[in-house]
Amino acid sequence: MSTSKVLLIGASGTIGQAVLANLAARHEVITVGRTSGTHRTDFSQPGSVAALFKAVGKIDAIVSTAGNLHFGPLTEMTPEQFNLGLQDKLLGQVQLALLGQHYLNKGGSITLTSGIVGIEPIRNGANATAVNAAIDGFVAAAAIELLPRGLRINAVSPTILTESVGSYGPFFPGFETVPAARAALAYQRSVEGGQTGRVYRVQ
Repeated sequence: MSTSKVLLIGASGTIGQAVLANLAARHEVITVGRTSGTHRTDFSQPGSVAALFKAVGKIDAIVSTAGNLHFGPLTEMTPEQFNLGLQDKLLGQVQLALLGQHYLNKGGSITLTSGIVGIEPIRNGANATAVNAAIDGFVAAAAIELLPRGLRINAVSPTILTESVGSYGPFFPGFETVPAARAALAYQRSVEGGQTGRVYRVQ
C-alpha cells in the first residue's frame, strides 16, 4: 500500500496516541492538537479549523479523535453545559468534514469519532448520547454525497477504553473495556479500507 498523508486531530489523547502509533508505521502523519502537535487547532475558535487546512494543504485522509462532552445529571444540566458537546465534539468534527472535503485528494477519507453511548445510553450521559448519535447520523448521510466525488467518510464508535477506566469507569458500570490499541485498528480500517458510511463499533 502506498504511503498517504494523514491529518490526525487529537493526536495527544489516549486514542490519538494509539492511532498515531498504528498509522505512522505506514503513512506520513501530521499531528494536530489544542496545545501540542505539528499544528494547533481549537474547535471552539472561529476560523481555527479553516486556518489549519490552509496551512496543511492537500491531504489523503483526515482522522479526528478529538472532542469534549459534558457528563452530569440531567436535573442539574444547563443549556450551556449541554452546548459544550454540541459545539466541541459534534460541530467541531462536522466542521472538519465540511472544510476538509475540499482539501482531500481523490480517494481520500474522513474518519470521525463517536462513542458507544450513542446506542447504549448511560446515566449522566444525555449530552454524550445526543452528540454521538448525531455524529453517526451525519456520517451516514454525508457518505451519500461524498461517494460520487471519490471520497469516503466513516466513524469509529468505541466503548470505554481500558486506559480511561480511572477517569470514566464510574459512568460505565458493567461495560467491558477495550485497549486503545484495539480501537486504533478500526481507524486503520477506515483509512486503508474501501468502505464508506460505516460506523465501526469497537466493544
